[in-house]
Formats: sequence, C-alpha cells, structure tokens
Amino acid sequence: MGNQTFLNEFVLSGLSDFPSLQLGLFLFFLLIYLLTLFCNLLIIVLIVTDSHLHVPMYFFLGNLAGLDLCCSSVTVPRMLSDLHTKKRKITITACITQIFFFMFFDAFEVILLAVMSYDRYTAICKPLHYVQIMSWKVCVQLVSFVFSLSVLNSLVHTLCAFRLTFCGSHIIENFFCDLPQLLKISCSDINMNILLIFVFGFFLGGGTLMLTLLPYVSIFQTVLKMQVKGSRSKVFSTCTPHLTVVFIFYFSVVYNYFRPSANHQFVGDKVASVFYTVIPPLLNPLIYCLRNQDFKTAFNYVLTPARLRVKQI
Repeated sequence: MGNQTFLNEFVLSGLSDFPSLQLGLFLFFLLIYLLTLFCNLLIIVLIVTDSHLHVPMYFFLGNLAGLDLCCSSVTVPRMLSDLHTKKRKITITACITQIFFFMFFDAFEVILLAVMSYDRYTAICKPLHYVQIMSWKVCVQLVSFVFSLSVLNSLVHTLCAFRLTFCGSHIIENFFCDLPQLLKISCSDINMNILLIFVFGFFLGGGTLMLTLLPYVSIFQTVLKMQVKGSRSKVFSTCTPHLTVVFIFYFSVVYNYFRPSANHQFVGDKVASVFYTVIPPLLNPLIYCLRNQDFKTAFNYVLTPARLRVKQI
C-alpha cells in the first residue's frame, strides 16, 4: 500500500469513443437540452402568469418543471462540453459535488411525485375537502419537507463518498459522475456506501413508490363508480401522465442503482443514465401538457395579442 499513488482526478469515458459520432451526438443532445429548457421554462412562465393555474396541482407541477431544469443542467452541459472539447478530466471534488446535486434533484423529484399523487387522490376522492386539505400553507410545508429530506439524502451519500480513496483505475464509465460508477473504481472499503444506497433506496425510493401508487387504488375505485363518461376521461387525462412519468423514472433508476454489478455492462449503464438524466426532463412537460386543456388555454392566451384579449373580455 505504501507504493500506491492516490488519485485526485478522474476521466469520464463519455457517451462514445468513436470520433465520427461525436458531432452527431453533440448536436442531438444539444437539441434535447434546448428543448428541455424551453418546455420547462414555458411551463413555469404559464403557471406564474396565468391566475387560473394558481392551484396546488400546478404549483407542484411548476416545482417539477424547475427540478427538471436543474437536474438536466447538472449533467448535460458537462456532457456537451466533453463531446465538443474531448477533455473529459474532472477533479474528485467536482465529481462528488456533481453527485451531490444530481442525487438532491433526483430525490426531490421522487418524493415530489409522491406528493403529486396525494394531491390527485385528495382532488378526486375528497373533492369537497380539497381546498381545506391542500391549502397553500400545506403545499409550502410539503415542498419544504421534501427539500429537507432530499438534502439529507444527498449529504449522507456525498459525505461518505469523500472518505473514499482511489488508487487504481481513474476512468469513470459514464458521461457524468454517478455514485455506482464511482464506487466501482474505489480501492477503499465500500460496504458502508452500498449499505446506505440500499437503506435509503428501500425507505426513500421504495417508500415513496408505495406512497405514489397506493392513492391510485382509491382513485381508480372512485373513477369506476363515476356515471358520467366525460368525468372519467378527465380524471384519466390528469392521472395517466403522472403514472407514465413515475414508471419511466423508477425503472431507469432501479436498473442503474440496484441491479447486480457482477457483469460490467458499461453501455447499458450509459443508456440507463440517459433515460433518467436526459430524457425525463424533456418528456415530463410534454406528457403533462399535450393533453392538458388548462395549459392549452393558458398558452393560447399568452399568444393572443393584448388588443384581442380586450375585445374578448
């Protein structure tokens, strides 16, 4: 051990080692990133400017759009820079800092999806008490609680990551610093880190997944009792997008964090990473807004010239 050289810098393997693919990948992911910024910013602007969207459902959706902006910005700009400059070096401090923010926004989104599920349950199953239960004070308290829990989750994992030493391979087989890939190249004892991943994954991930899905049992029971078909379709139009986002997000995260690591399928790791870092922040606004009449109305209102709005009034 005395002759080992401890590393303080890593090299990200990136998405591809083929030079002929670099430009195409750069343009493709640049387009996705710009669309992600535009779509999520549009949602936030519409929610802030349109008073009809000042309700708890869209308050949480606005927070989700902000999270998608931040989560995408933690990983994609660095990936684009590496594709363009081909300089993939990153210091340990910068790497673990990226892990902290990525895990923070990821945990925030997971728990927020559970909160949004409870909001839909209250609106559909307890409509007469919805205003009292989901008051603005409660909404702010819920988001504050989610924020605190997400910070705790990120701090625990990153503080334990700072105690690791690296003396072998310096290549992280991904296009950004992610905890599973970092642990694979550590020459320290990583049992504590793995234990924390499973403990927090079970209580935070498993618990929030249960809290996300259980309300839909009551929601679907309530929907089946509805006599008016139009009411059913309206409920499904608000619930189906939420469930779609949940399943895409959880499937890709579970694949990356909790599958057996005996076979190092680096290509699979990178594909899974794209599916929970790059794709969801773009899909979320599209899934939530394409079939949402309130957003369509708000968008048309924003595009309508001011003089025409006055005439309509």
